[in-house]
Amino acid sequence: MRIAITAALTLTSALTTAAYAEGELNLYSSRHYDTDERLYSDFEDATGITINRIEGNADELITRMQAEGANSPADILLTVDTSRLARAKAAGVLQSVDSDVLEARIPDFLQDDDNQWFGFSQRARIIFYDKTDVENPPMDYLSLADPAYKGMVCHRSSSNVYSQTLLSAVIENHGEEAAKAWAQGVVDNFARAPQGGDTDQLRGLVSGECDISISNTYYFARAIRTDVKGLDKGAMENIGWVFPAQNAEGAHMNLSGGGVAAHAPNRENAIAFLEYLASDQAQKYFSAGNDEYPAVPGVGLSASVAALGLFRPDAVDLSEVAGNVPTAQKIFNEVGWE
Repeated sequence: MRIAITAALTLTSALTTAAYAEGELNLYSSRHYDTDERLYSDFEDATGITINRIEGNADELITRMQAEGANSPADILLTVDTSRLARAKAAGVLQSVDSDVLEARIPDFLQDDDNQWFGFSQRARIIFYDKTDVENPPMDYLSLADPAYKGMVCHRSSSNVYSQTLLSAVIENHGEEAAKAWAQGVVDNFARAPQGGDTDQLRGLVSGECDISISNTYYFARAIRTDVKGLDKGAMENIGWVFPAQNAEGAHMNLSGGGVAAHAPNRENAIAFLEYLASDQAQKYFSAGNDEYPAVPGVGLSASVAALGLFRPDAVDLSEVAGNVPTAQKIFNEVGWE
């Protein structure tokens, strides 16, 4: 309890200090959610700091920061997926920060070993299936390769970061040999060539093109809460879901996070912004606004997220997972996962 109280007091102090300092914050972000507007406006109201945003593809933003070098105006990079955060670190566009607030609030396995990036929200990548056609759905990731599911599985392409990070986690948890056998088995079970985004995998279940698919939870939770094209409420009732590997490593988690830019001209404001993202207020909004799981333990879930039920997440070190991405891509190429 002392840690939580200290973290809250330190966060308040950081925001108060920033309010006196005011100034600007230059944010490079590949998060593309309209609901994030509330995060930015609340921070501006609390601190007096003006956020200037540049939005784009994560790889393009990283390349831009590299090209700008020491003259880069970027203070913060926000992006999704551990592999992109690791890519930013490897590119030298982030710097280490020392923050008692972030250390107390963000679990160790959701932050970089060198404190160059921190996770602020999570998405479970789980198995969805057509309840009318699948009596015994796979209960873990490895079972997706079972020949019993031949011609039933839909998945995204191997070039997608979610695919890369999932295979990287399989490598970390089960070894490279088992991971390659798994990837080959999934390819053998494809109902169609890999295509589309996560919502398209769910639409494949509704259309009957697939019987089993994988998607991040927030796409499904969003469809519960709002109207999503191709996912009407009647069809959604036929979709079941499994939080995989509950008797083993637990459900794979994707991360959305950020770090302070290597040459941040407004470094103190940047740290204050990251600390704000770790506050209860911001953490609750990640769940309420975008149907994500908070990174900070103990923060309440929105109704649409809570409706998916309790589960045990995989607590594997995401820094280690990110290091397996090159091996994952090699395996994808070897097994013909397009």
